[in-house]
Amino acid sequence: MSTQGRKNRSDKVTTQTVVNMKRSGEKISMLTAYDYTMATIVDSAGIDVILVGDSASNVMAGFDTTVPMTLEHMIYHTSCVVRGVERALVIADLPFMSYQVTIKEALISAGRMMKEAGAHAIKVEGGKYVAETVKRIVGAGIPVMGHLGLTPQSIYKFGTYKVRAKDDLEADELIKDAKLLEEAGVFSIVLEKIPTSLAKKVTETVSVPTIGIGAGPHCDGQVLVLHDMLGLNKDFSPRFLRRYADLHTTMTDAVTNYMKDVKNGDFPNESEQY
Repeated sequence: MSTQGRKNRSDKVTTQTVVNMKRSGEKISMLTAYDYTMATIVDSAGIDVILVGDSASNVMAGFDTTVPMTLEHMIYHTSCVVRGVERALVIADLPFMSYQVTIKEALISAGRMMKEAGAHAIKVEGGKYVAETVKRIVGAGIPVMGHLGLTPQSIYKFGTYKVRAKDDLEADELIKDAKLLEEAGVFSIVLEKIPTSLAKKVTETVSVPTIGIGAGPHCDGQVLVLHDMLGLNKDFSPRFLRRYADLHTTMTDAVTNYMKDVKNGDFPNESEQY
């Protein structure tokens, strides 16, 4: 099925839809969103999956890392997005330390994200250390997306945002982690900033869809941060980012013209008065 054909369909995207897309060879499109207005635009355009990422910490709150985000922050952003979506599958990140301490706490966090925010699924970072937690969350009826490679919540452990799993040992561990996550019941796995050849191998090894970001073209789908691909953020320019617009310039020009019209007395004009 063509992308245009899917965009014109009114049926709701579910986790099973995403799994079936891998089986049929249809690529999965995924973008982030953090608020109602952006969510309505992205959803109406026909995107398959919307991720309410803890990257909101960077693009919405101005933090350097995703670590400061709390569960309450993520519930708020997710609920805003859900209210703006009619068709797309909405997945929410569980933030740092909301699922790593105990399985019980992870279940409570995931449950709140579903009940209070209305998320359709949640995403967690990590492999073997979260596999049992994933199994329990899935067992509770909550769909889970995994995340391997560069895991931003562990930035202080890594100390860098460079490409992960370039050496054979780490690559082998990542493949094992992907298999463990699949066995634990995830419906898909994000692969972030790993070599293309490794992403291809993982995609061919597991039966669940892989979603790449900086992981090459062989993944079953791709994800970008909305603010980055729209050109709202001028300071972030990794190799994997393709900008589809330059809204930073467009918005700056609009604000400049508005200020000029106000200063000159040109706004509001007669047709803009009551």
